Amino acid sequence: MSTSKHYPLSRRNFIKVSAVTTAGVSMLSFGNTPEKMPSPMKRKFGNFDFEVTTLGLGGQASLQWTPADVDPVPIILKAFKLGVNYFDTSNLYAGSQLIYNKAFRILNLIPGEPNYDEKLRKSIWLTSKTCMRWGKPGWPERKNVNNWSNGMPDVKCAVDDLKRSLTQMFGDNKGDYPEGAYLDMILIHTLNNAEEVDVLYEGLETPLDPKGNFGALVALRDFRDGTNLTGMNPKNEKLVRHIGFSGHANPPAMVDMIQRDEYGILEGMLIAINANDKTKYNMQHNVIPVAAAKGMGIIAMKVFADAALYHKDPRWSRDPNDVFRKVGTPELPSRPLIEYSLSTPGIHTLIIGIGQIDDDPMKCQLIQNFYSAQIKPNGMPENERKRIEEQATLIKPKSNYFQIDKVGLTAAENLRKDGNKIVWDTAFAGDTAVTTYEILVNGKKVGEVRHKPQILKSKPFAYEASIKSGDKVEVVAVDQSGGRAVAQLA
Repeated sequence: MSTSKHYPLSRRNFIKVSAVTTAGVSMLSFGNTPEKMPSPMKRKFGNFDFEVTTLGLGGQASLQWTPADVDPVPIILKAFKLGVNYFDTSNLYAGSQLIYNKAFRILNLIPGEPNYDEKLRKSIWLTSKTCMRWGKPGWPERKNVNNWSNGMPDVKCAVDDLKRSLTQMFGDNKGDYPEGAYLDMILIHTLNNAEEVDVLYEGLETPLDPKGNFGALVALRDFRDGTNLTGMNPKNEKLVRHIGFSGHANPPAMVDMIQRDEYGILEGMLIAINANDKTKYNMQHNVIPVAAAKGMGIIAMKVFADAALYHKDPRWSRDPNDVFRKVGTPELPSRPLIEYSLSTPGIHTLIIGIGQIDDDPMKCQLIQNFYSAQIKPNGMPENERKRIEEQATLIKPKSNYFQIDKVGLTAAENLRKDGNKIVWDTAFAGDTAVTTYEILVNGKKVGEVRHKPQILKSKPFAYEASIKSGDKVEVVAVDQSGGRAVAQLA
């Protein structure tokens, strides 16, 4: 059922529209069981040779904070039965990885075990995460660098996290994992600031000293490629196929993370994106286009703002009471929120933590989310996206507690002279995308450069200009709404 019609933006009319949308979802899904469900929609996953389902299973909600009356294993089994092929978890998510172990044993996904289903294993994408920034244990934290063990004494570096994921999901949870166990991807989780990026690139941008310390990226690369440049992989194991990162908060730091990758390491990104994105320093006009231009596989998260768009205060979840177990609300149904995230240009799939499955499809979050995720990349018109943004802000204006404050259009960065050229790094967008850079000399426009995502620091924007000593040179970033931000050459 379409909701593209414009409605006056009042709380009363918003509730009316939401009820119509919810009814549309219910009519679509009523009477369906996993045996009768249609095949899930898939999208090409970045540059990977993999078609990913538009709905992925998140590793939190009832897989992490399991309510007393919930058995979480059937959630995973039902996702498999629906055809979902992207599965998310983390070392930080309490027993989530151990629950996957139980499900994987039922599904014959443990390498080396009788009836191991290698074909099924190859058909899914399994991602875990690490919050460790260092690649080697025994080194002090830097200021402002999250180097968390989160109560895990056996985790002292990113490599420990990788192996812990494998022993929990495929092994004995005591350090052993079977030959042939692997992750499809490990993410440097919840990147927050530039200081963390500096640490992560140590040993890549700086000389690699196996006797000293180095960042997580160069260490994890050894376990991706089967090399031992760091001395951390003496068995030359290949335990992970791809490396990426995730972020909730800081678009400039995340763009910096991508632009410094001259080494072909980063291939995936998990990013917070929902209808309240533009109430903060937004992801959709800043980070996502850069990752897409680089060809990364891009996964959306926080579609419901960790339930802060529903029943929970705007803070991180911490116990089973925070798990949302309904299918949307009359005020804010889940379907348009899911469609909003999946129609954000660049997004390939999204992960949603499931709190409640049910034999009644009208009450089953997994089935309802499955239907909501059946949308093409351009399946939501821009006017509809804007309407949903307005509605989400009206109902829950402070949901995105995890993002840094809104700044608006910024000037181009690092404006400098390079021979007979002036060069600069990207401006950051406000509510609308950056379109062009105008070049002014002594107040007169002499040219312009079209904006496009800058994927590497080594490839800045450039304009060849004849500049004399004493000339006033400015580069003006211009956005779709006509906003302007000026950078002046020092």
